[in-house]
Amino acid sequence: MNPTLQNPILPGFNPDPSLIAVGNDFYIATSTFEWFPGVQIHHSTDLANWQLVSRPLERTSQLDMTGNPDSGGVWAPCLSHCDDTFFLVFTDVKEMRSSYKASRSYLVTSKRIDGDWSDPIHLPVSGFDQSLFHAPDGRKFLTWLVWDDRPGVDPFGGIMLQEYDHPNNRLLGKPRKIFSGTEIGRTEGPHLYWKDGYYYLMTAEGGTGWEHAVSLARSRDLYGPYETCPHNPILTSHRKHEATLKRAGHGSIAQAPNGRWYLAHLCSRPIPHRGCSTMGRETALQEVEWTADGWLQLTSENNAPASTVALPQPATQTRNRSQLYSFDTPALPSDFQTLRLPLDEKRLSLTERPGFLRLRGELPFCTRGPQSLVARRQQAARYTATTCVDFSPSSFQERAGLVCYYSSENYYYAAISQDEALGRVLLILSAHNSLTYQFACDPVPIPTAGSVYLRAEVDYEHLDFSYSLDGENWTAFGPTLDYSILSDESAGAHENFTGSFVGLCCQDLTGNFAAADFPFLDYQEHHA
Repeated sequence: MNPTLQNPILPGFNPDPSLIAVGNDFYIATSTFEWFPGVQIHHSTDLANWQLVSRPLERTSQLDMTGNPDSGGVWAPCLSHCDDTFFLVFTDVKEMRSSYKASRSYLVTSKRIDGDWSDPIHLPVSGFDQSLFHAPDGRKFLTWLVWDDRPGVDPFGGIMLQEYDHPNNRLLGKPRKIFSGTEIGRTEGPHLYWKDGYYYLMTAEGGTGWEHAVSLARSRDLYGPYETCPHNPILTSHRKHEATLKRAGHGSIAQAPNGRWYLAHLCSRPIPHRGCSTMGRETALQEVEWTADGWLQLTSENNAPASTVALPQPATQTRNRSQLYSFDTPALPSDFQTLRLPLDEKRLSLTERPGFLRLRGELPFCTRGPQSLVARRQQAARYTATTCVDFSPSSFQERAGLVCYYSSENYYYAAISQDEALGRVLLILSAHNSLTYQFACDPVPIPTAGSVYLRAEVDYEHLDFSYSLDGENWTAFGPTLDYSILSDESAGAHENFTGSFVGLCCQDLTGNFAAADFPFLDYQEHHA
């Protein structure tokens, strides 16, 4: 019996996978949107177990997302390798209101996947989902979706191609449209491949919702015309009611050293009976094969994403990502990210109080600048997150605590604050499709001094908060909350592309940068 892997291979918010193989190593780059540092790159040698090895956009000289909207920022990076160099192209989306996808696109390089990546080279192209193709004759070409913001037209304006002169960091000639898509529509996410005399163009179609798909076309000429695969889409969850992986699409392929081919694609696992993907769009893997007439298909010979996939070699897959994070290290644990920008020493310190993460209060979630928030992805439908907070607020405008966060308009925030009548209190701030928060319960008085333990227990669509003064005896506070609002599908009428995080936060609207100290965050997944 062949060994198998369980999908998704990158659980939790990890969309738009760009898969490559370099020798015996596999790498996947995924989108991070407004979370900093930008782009996640995971590494594997067995296709089953993946480790985060790099977030290459780690300096504001590479990525400055000040002012970026929710679900803006880094879209659909493309990772490639040529001439002993790793190439990464990406788009930074600055605005999404109205018909715009206002953005700028860039290229960075590094000799090592986990090394110091270069400052960005600006790519003067319009649109997003840029991909770099290294042609067999040594030339390089950029492909992308051109976004048409004019009223009354299809905004998905087709796939463009233009030669890129890497030694001189410039594009050559004029861009040419090489593909307008299939009847599925909403064609984006292009990747070019060369095999057996054909240029193969893989695209995402149908939008990133329930009708999402992967389509294939090919041509003998790089500039086309491209004929479409007769059994398109080669992958989709649309109308596949039995598939547990939904929204499957946006794929890329790579060949293993033993000759077998694999397709990485995004997917989601909605909460049963609710249709809400609180973990966002994740990355799954399928085995594919080339047909006798030179097209690509899943080895299952249908186009539905499989939850289990045969592996080329034995591997024991690690599924539980539970972790107790202590803050006695010189750097923040790699699982954590911040919103839009890195936190400087004024807002975050691991040395001012040894053994503690100190956050100094910043502005609230509705702002698009720096915020004193560090968080990690939700990667299981059921988890418990526990922390301890040492915080002495002097005003109702000072808060610190534990947050379950999707966006500036969708979160639950269990916070210590100050009330003029009650003194130090616990609050639950709740926002659903609004920049204005509500209180989910009455203030809970707590002692005027001393640390407070906070806990969030998530069970699919349910969230319960509790607190303790000694870390052993726990008291629930607030109602059972509807956690499903922290999802792409429930986070408002505008487009949403991320996933739920759990993290630590400190806010101070007075401008005094009040300090909150956290000795740990304990994230425990429940898979039974």
